[in-house]
Amino acid sequence: MATNSIIKVFSATVLLFSANISFAASSDDAKQSILSDIKTAQRTLSKTQNSISKEQATLAKQIFTKQQSLSKLREQAAVNRRLADENTLSLDQLQTRLDTWQQQQQYQLNLLSRFVRQNTSNSASSNESANSQNELLNRVVSQINNQEQALYPQFKKQSVVLSNGELSQANTLQIGPVAWFSTQTPKLMGLLNLDDESNALKVVLVQSTSDDNPLDNTLKQNGVGSTLLTFDPSLTHLVTSQAQQESPLEHLEKGGLWAIPIILFACFALTIALLKAAQLLRLSKIKMHSQMQLQQFFKAENSSEFAGMQQQLFNLTLQSEKGQVRDDQLFNQLIHDKHKLDNFIGAIAVTAAVAPLLGLLGTVSGMIETFKMMTLFGSGDPEVVSGGIAQALITTELGLVVAIPALVLNALLSRKAKAYYSQLEGFALQLSQLEKGDNNV
Repeated sequence: MATNSIIKVFSATVLLFSANISFAASSDDAKQSILSDIKTAQRTLSKTQNSISKEQATLAKQIFTKQQSLSKLREQAAVNRRLADENTLSLDQLQTRLDTWQQQQQYQLNLLSRFVRQNTSNSASSNESANSQNELLNRVVSQINNQEQALYPQFKKQSVVLSNGELSQANTLQIGPVAWFSTQTPKLMGLLNLDDESNALKVVLVQSTSDDNPLDNTLKQNGVGSTLLTFDPSLTHLVTSQAQQESPLEHLEKGGLWAIPIILFACFALTIALLKAAQLLRLSKIKMHSQMQLQQFFKAENSSEFAGMQQQLFNLTLQSEKGQVRDDQLFNQLIHDKHKLDNFIGAIAVTAAVAPLLGLLGTVSGMIETFKMMTLFGSGDPEVVSGGIAQALITTELGLVVAIPALVLNALLSRKAKAYYSQLEGFALQLSQLEKGDNNV
């Protein structure tokens, strides 16, 4: 029984092992079949994708061609529609369309005119309107050609007006708004004024008067030579300021009629100041002594120790006795000396007060004339208005220039005279206390 049981168990185990082996073999075959199917499907998918890509490129080209054809057909349809509309338009509609086209033409002409005005340096020519459309177009073409030439500057011979008014031929070079010149006789080099409307440009700044190298040689040396080319970093503002410089006499002439009395007051005050200064400087120095020393000089009747106004006060003291009479004489002499010291100093103070008023009067008169000119010719040009105001303010400037020094001179001279008079008063007070025959005071 046991043996049979063992045999049965062993048989069952063998059968089970055989079944497992047969199942594993069938699983490997299934995997291999599945992998083969996947590879076949991938190859088929790749071929299908390549075929789709080729067909897509062909279709894209066809769509692009059709779109271009459609765009041309639309443009042709728009033209045909416009022609059909024009055939059916009424006279009023045609007139409206003509007005619109004329407005567009006028707008374009205005743009061209603005371009010409903005790029024309000559203000007189820029204000002139073109007589025809062709003339305006010619100006525009000329401006464009000038701008193209400005990109490639070249030397050229041109007449220039030197500082002494002499007309001379020079080599000129223009780069943007700045122009240089150089002449052989005399040897000069510098900047030119491009705002001059004449055919001959005016010299506004001379750089060198002893240079042997002309302008073109200086540029070829690239700065290695003995002369460097002057450059205007202000872009013609230096030239403009140089042209506006004026001499003091020309500046005074712009002040007009009211500058004359201001100048006369200035000369008058200066003359008085010089004379008073000379008078005060020539005054003898006040010698201060003690009361004892004065008593000794008084007893000895020694007036040689003093000089000038001090000596006069001492002589008056010697001529009279102590009392009211002596005091009156000393007081009268002090009044006379004070008048002599202060004489004409007040005229300087009057000049200091009157000169600004005369300047203000001249400014008011100039402003009135400026407003009259604005009423007659308008205020469209700001340079005319600013120039008139500048000339009107010259008298105020001149009045202040005269008044300030006059005020200072008046203060200095008045202080000097008062200081000297104070010393005389102190000396007279000492003299009023002297008595003949006293040994101690």
